[in-house]
Amino acid sequence: MKHCLTIAGSDTCGGAGIQADLKTFSALGTYGMSVITAVTVQNTQGVFGCQDIDPEIVKGQIDAIFTDIPVAAVKIGMVSRIETICAIAEKLEQYHPQNVVIDPVMISKSGFDLMQPDAKETLIKTLLPYAFVVTPNLPEAQAITGDKIENLAEMEQAARKIYEMGPKNVLIKGGHLEHDATDLLFDGQKVTLFHSDRIETKHTHGTGCTLSSAIAANLAKGMSVEEAVRQAKAYITVAIAHSLAIGHGVGPTHHFYSLYEKAGMLEETERG
Repeated sequence: MKHCLTIAGSDTCGGAGIQADLKTFSALGTYGMSVITAVTVQNTQGVFGCQDIDPEIVKGQIDAIFTDIPVAAVKIGMVSRIETICAIAEKLEQYHPQNVVIDPVMISKSGFDLMQPDAKETLIKTLLPYAFVVTPNLPEAQAITGDKIENLAEMEQAARKIYEMGPKNVLIKGGHLEHDATDLLFDGQKVTLFHSDRIETKHTHGTGCTLSSAIAANLAKGMSVEEAVRQAKAYITVAIAHSLAIGHGVGPTHHFYSLYEKAGMLEETERG
C-alpha cells in the first residue's frame, strides 16, 4: 500500500481539508497521513475562525513523517501565512518528495479568507515551483495570474502563465464555468480537457480538497498525470452526485459511496 501525506488545515465538520484528504486517500486504497497547518472553526454554513499552527510545529510534523515512513505523494492544501509557506518549502527542499500536488486554497465557499493577502506572492514564488501538479479553481487561477478567466481559451492562457511559475503540470478546474464542468490540464506541451456534466446540487463542500487528494493518491499508485486526473475526476463526480445533505448549509461529498455500494451498505447508511 502506498503512503500519502496531506499538509493542510483541519475542517471541524469533516467535509474538507485534512479530513476530506484522509477519507479520499482511504477510499482510493492508499494509507493517509497528515500535517495540520491550521485549525478552522467551521460547519456546513461557513468558516467562522482560524488558528494557525506554529511553523516550528508544522516542520516538526513533516520531519516526524519523512524520517520514519516512505511517502509516495504529498497533497498541500490550506497554507494561510508566509511563515507556514516558508516552513513547508524548507522541508520540501530537504526531503525532495515525489508527486507533490498543491491545491492553492485561498477563499472558502462562504467567502472567508483562508490565506492572508500578503502570503499569495510567497505561495507563488516559494511553493509553486515544488508542485508536480497545481490545481487552482477559476477564482484562484485569476488571483494567481491577475487575469480574468471566463472561458476555455482564457483557462488555457492562464494555465500557460501559471506553468511559467514553476509547476510541472497545471490543472485549472472549471467548476465555476457557466455550462459544463470542464477541467483543463497543461503539461508544458499539450492541453487535455476533462469534461463532465454539471450536477445540480448545492452540496459541494470540499470538492477541491477531494479532487487534489485523489490526484495525489492516483499518482502514488503509479498513474500518469493524465490518467490520475481522469480517474480523480470520475471519483469526485460520483462523490458529488451522491453528496450528503447534512447540516443546514452546504453539505459534503460522499467520499465512500462506491465502496459502500460494493459492500451493500447504502441502505444502512442512509437509514443512519
